[in-house]
Amino acid sequence: MDFEPVAHTYHMKRTTLMVDQDLMDRAQQISGEKTYSATVNCALDELIRRHNSRRILELRGSGLWEADLNAMRRERTLERDE
Repeated sequence: MDFEPVAHTYHMKRTTLMVDQDLMDRAQQISGEKTYSATVNCALDELIRRHNSRRILELRGSGLWEADLNAMRRERTLERDE
């Protein structure tokens, strides 16, 4: 079986941020990330995940989204623990 090489394109933006040092230190400690950039990316991912979770809850009972949210959460927790 032949496999095609996979290329991933990452779009990164270099920027300067004014960030509360205590918040950054706490976030880095909580996230376990080693760099400020990784900590900020982790926080942004979490913000988006929470927003999407709220959106899913808003759709509950509307007929637009049908799934087991609790099962999805359990699967996500299992993936993070691996």
